[in-house]
Amino acid sequence: MQNQILSGQLDAAHTSFCIYLEKYREKLKSLFSDPSHQAYLKEKRGIPADMLNGILEHKPLSVFIPSEYEGRGGKVGECLSVLETSGYESLALSLMVGINGALFLQPLANYGSDEAKKEVFNRFMHHNALGGLMITEPDHGSDALKMQTNFQDTLNGYSVKGTKHWGGLTSWADFWLVTARRKNDNGDLARDIDFFVHDTRKPGLEVTEIYRNLGLMMLPYGRNELNIEVPTSYRLEPQNTGLKMMLDILHRSRIQFPGMGMGFLRRMLDEAFAHCKERFVGGQSLLNYEQVKRRLAEIQASFTICSAMCANTTENAGMDVDLSKEDLQANSVKTVLTDLMQNAAQSLMQLVGAKGYSYDHIAGRAIVDSRPFQIFEGSNDILYQQISESVVKGMRKLNVRNLYEYLKGNELTNRSADYLKDSLNFDLDVKMAQDKLVHLGQGIGRILALESVILLGERGFNSNLIHNAIEYLNQEINTILCSYHHVGNLKMVEDYQVDSGWLNLVRVGK
Repeated sequence: MQNQILSGQLDAAHTSFCIYLEKYREKLKSLFSDPSHQAYLKEKRGIPADMLNGILEHKPLSVFIPSEYEGRGGKVGECLSVLETSGYESLALSLMVGINGALFLQPLANYGSDEAKKEVFNRFMHHNALGGLMITEPDHGSDALKMQTNFQDTLNGYSVKGTKHWGGLTSWADFWLVTARRKNDNGDLARDIDFFVHDTRKPGLEVTEIYRNLGLMMLPYGRNELNIEVPTSYRLEPQNTGLKMMLDILHRSRIQFPGMGMGFLRRMLDEAFAHCKERFVGGQSLLNYEQVKRRLAEIQASFTICSAMCANTTENAGMDVDLSKEDLQANSVKTVLTDLMQNAAQSLMQLVGAKGYSYDHIAGRAIVDSRPFQIFEGSNDILYQQISESVVKGMRKLNVRNLYEYLKGNELTNRSADYLKDSLNFDLDVKMAQDKLVHLGQGIGRILALESVILLGERGFNSNLIHNAIEYLNQEINTILCSYHHVGNLKMVEDYQVDSGWLNLVRVGK
């Protein structure tokens, strides 16, 4: 009887959310199809005030807020679904929701004091507040542990000083989650990282520059000078160290990227199919050309891979799960997905042709909007290297040198390793150069993606799409591993300007 009651409650909750999501979808469709809004978004930066208010009035950020603070409960599946619905209409909007959710609301829910959560969540639920995260500094981008923003104790809290930039929602956010290192009495900065919630109604934050970002023009980015006072209760409370808290926050964000990618890839697929059905070249539909079919199949494969990632995140990245040690999984999801997003955008542009190069066409916008996803929250080149380093570390710990043997014994890759046994059956050089680490990381990331696809297929997902995605990933992985084995002796030439003028070497005719 108890199981029946619980099942009924879950079904009712799911139905309620589906109704909510459909209303949100219709609201976005109405807002983005409004001629005045379309004209604004084509010609200007930012978003019309009435449009932003219309979006926020539907409370899309409520899915990231615990139920005890009037939110929908922070269920990961609901969070990803809202990101997907937002991303179908606008990748920039999905990123805005993601910044608020994964980089502000979820960290506050997990590590904030009750006093801070009551005040902040109330502002989000009833006053359409927005929040963001400040980590990156002008002189310390990828090297976040060298950040110079610092804090010291005061009578009522903390004094935080420093410079941050490329924080999404610069000049918009009502709250910021600011990272800083403790400044000791001798002026040295501690190694650990702390997080502070700043309410922008209070003084001390000055926006000194708004950047003219190439893509994602709906969102403002810029440079911020900080000299703020933060109450004691507005400092996040790590369960262990600040560094582990930061890793949990960043890994949680990266592993939720598929929510944003899902709506984007679905839109790329819909746009590509619609165009190819309507476009005739040489007297026949584009759908009759083999290369066109291949591009469409690759976008479909990306759609399926992202679907598998969403399912994996929903089941394994709940808010009660500590993700600080899940670097292999989080970095693989972020890198592979964002590569797929950019490739899908490039394919749509190629299929559409010259029309897609128009400033306001979705194909061109998709390219410039998806490109920074391969850079922010960890450059893909760096994360691919870290993926390999994580695997090498695991192999050393188990005293295993054969890559297949190690991946076969890893729960994240034990099924996919069998698909690739012949390609993976080699001993790894644990002292490989950086470029080989990057190549290997690209392959390993896709092996983890293949594992998720296989699992999704076992659940009953469209078998044709699953087969297509497996075939696509097999080809990708084997190509990458072949490149890994045959990395040449390519060298950078510093004095490239010497003897490199081609015109001096040309025999000019009379």
